[in-house]
Amino acid sequence: MDKEARKKETLNKLLGIPRQWYSQMTRGDLPSITMPTRTKKNIEYDEDTEVWKYGDRERLREAGSEKSALHILKMAYVIWFIRHQIVENRSSTLRELYYISEGWKRAKFGAQNDSNLLIEDLEILTDVQREQFNLRPEEDGASIFGPLKIREETRRGPKEIHCGNDVGETGYQIPTNVEKLELVDHDAKMVIAIETGGMYARLIENGFDEKYDAILVHLKGQPARSTRRVLNRLAKEFELPVTVFTDGDPWSYRIYASVAYGSIKSAHISEILATPSARFIGVQPTDIRDYDLPSDKLTDQDISALRAELTDPRFATDYWREQIDLQLSLNLKSEQQAFAARGLDFVTDEYLPARLSEMGVLKR
Repeated sequence: MDKEARKKETLNKLLGIPRQWYSQMTRGDLPSITMPTRTKKNIEYDEDTEVWKYGDRERLREAGSEKSALHILKMAYVIWFIRHQIVENRSSTLRELYYISEGWKRAKFGAQNDSNLLIEDLEILTDVQREQFNLRPEEDGASIFGPLKIREETRRGPKEIHCGNDVGETGYQIPTNVEKLELVDHDAKMVIAIETGGMYARLIENGFDEKYDAILVHLKGQPARSTRRVLNRLAKEFELPVTVFTDGDPWSYRIYASVAYGSIKSAHISEILATPSARFIGVQPTDIRDYDLPSDKLTDQDISALRAELTDPRFATDYWREQIDLQLSLNLKSEQQAFAARGLDFVTDEYLPARLSEMGVLKR
């Protein structure tokens, strides 16, 4: 679909919402919207796509109360704003949208989280990503380094970039809208998504990408949607194995889960954001024990988070139950860079080759 056809389709779906309200009111009904319930209890595993999606539970939001009527009023203002933005070929950030609403009187948002949630509502109702609304987050995607050639649109036209040879030491910065990015070619055997910048830099400095033909992706903590979309495309378009390397704590396990299975917040687009084939490298609780890694004691918040993960459907496997139970018994957590206690080269010369071979990703 070309750019103009996509724009027309987006506007048609977006304006379908107020058209529905108009039809409801001409029948004498209150304007309303029906949304899936966005809770953990309404997340179901889809065997066809192998990702977690919203289930059948729904809630009706009808303008029968002041609160619901105000929500629909805010949605009408946002639709009006997005329509003008698309028609005029302009764009804005989610933060800018929040501040723009200051001039909307009663329809203004009290906090940015409220406007963010409403945009997610519109994504669900229209089945269109916010990037097609010309809305972008404040944060950019993270970085990618290795044997991958991409083509992107620049002010001077299309440009091909090799993400190992044509970039600096931090790699190619992933744009917020990766649908405009063409993945051209690669010489890779695997993709490693890395939580921390320090470990990402260590693998680049040690030449792990060249030695093992690996595309390295810096997740930059909890990954942006654009980063997860790139991982999804690398797995689907090139059929490359994707692995995730994080710290060894409950918050990092959730980073892996968001890459592999999606998150509750974005369950409506899990099919294009999640990479169900992604596998977890570590840091595993067994690594903390077996390598005697420098560690910290678990906090009360860590313990609560680990126990919550035992009831999270994304961690409902024997592997994760064993690892989490072990961590609770050890009462310890470790960072990726704790491997440096065994030397700066240990993680690239010993740990990763051994772990990737154990997983069947690296053929030795």
